[in-house]
Amino acid sequence: MTSIDEFIAEAREWLEQNATPRQDVDASRASVSVFHDLPADEERALLDRVCAWQRRRFDAGYGALTWPESDGGAGLTPAHEEAFAELEREFDTPGQHELASVSAHLIAPTIDLFGTPEQRRHLVRPLLRGDELACQLFSEPSAGSDLAGLATRAERRGANWVVNGQKVWSSGAQFAGWGELIARTDPDAPKHRGLTAFLLPMDTPGVEVRPLRQMSGGASFCEVFLDDVRIPDEWRLGEVGAGWKVTLATLGFERSHSGANTELGGGYRHLVATARRLGRLNDPDVRRGLADAWVQEKLGELAATRDREARLDGAEPSAIGSLRKLAWAQKLKQVSEIAATVLGNRLIADTGDEVYQWTEHVLGAPGYRIAGGSDEIQRNIIAERILGLPTEPRADKNVPWRDIPR
Repeated sequence: MTSIDEFIAEAREWLEQNATPRQDVDASRASVSVFHDLPADEERALLDRVCAWQRRRFDAGYGALTWPESDGGAGLTPAHEEAFAELEREFDTPGQHELASVSAHLIAPTIDLFGTPEQRRHLVRPLLRGDELACQLFSEPSAGSDLAGLATRAERRGANWVVNGQKVWSSGAQFAGWGELIARTDPDAPKHRGLTAFLLPMDTPGVEVRPLRQMSGGASFCEVFLDDVRIPDEWRLGEVGAGWKVTLATLGFERSHSGANTELGGGYRHLVATARRLGRLNDPDVRRGLADAWVQEKLGELAATRDREARLDGAEPSAIGSLRKLAWAQKLKQVSEIAATVLGNRLIADTGDEVYQWTEHVLGAPGYRIAGGSDEIQRNIIAERILGLPTEPRADKNVPWRDIPR
């Protein structure tokens, strides 16, 4: 196996040939938005650029570094993957898009775990390479944090399943070719045991995607309506009734991956640059907030180092992902509060300068307190699986889903 030093030298040479070094920019003018705020055609163009870069990396051996060679990966260690990510930040690239990240980091590994050989052959490599994009079809209007209470129904009819229901908060669904769908196949079973997972081609008749306008201005989320949608049984993911196991795997990948983009939504250096630009660095409240932001980021770096060392020692993803996800969501909230202190009334009045863009952060950050499981759900997981506290009482335990009041 290539040593880290040799790998870094080779990767740097490749990046220098395929990208330009990142130029220093005024951090007070850098984007601090949490979600994309682009017209549909511009967001599609961004996604195309992200996928094109993903394909270029993949074909050069840098796109799936820890995956086995049979899937087009390099068969290297997480240390190699993190070394490349650190190098890549030194160069101008198209950046990230949530749908591309979900496809490669959440849904591809889920299919790798539970998919049939044909499903893996058809989708894993294309998702990793950026040839295919897949969204999550999990949450519902009446089943958000209580995901196992979902009501979308899938009924077996011969070789097909007929699905009816509605999903919501499906990021990037308007651009996705596939969806990982969780539906109820046995309403007479307890809610966690009556679910089944499917892989749904999004161009299937009966699928309607409607983007939702967010208060931050963008339309990254969608609601998806399913009206007599027919899915062949060959696209069932995992065993019938084992959909909750599939769901937990995907959510585990999501929580472990949360916060991987440390620049998302801005942070300490962006706050300092904005405070300096506005002449607020001598304000004691601002200085106190900046110190808190610096401490939070250093704690995050230490936690990331601990997780990296654990992975190198062979540790599997665990409930610690909930702890990291919760800390990351709290960090976004903290940045919003400090930005409000720095900007004052500039936060609510566009005076023509670029500091008003912090509004996009303040309005977008609360979304990550819900995405991937709300803060309250994360605290329950931490309490029960890390601290060993008694499980929360559940009146619906072992009760057939059909009989649960709604």
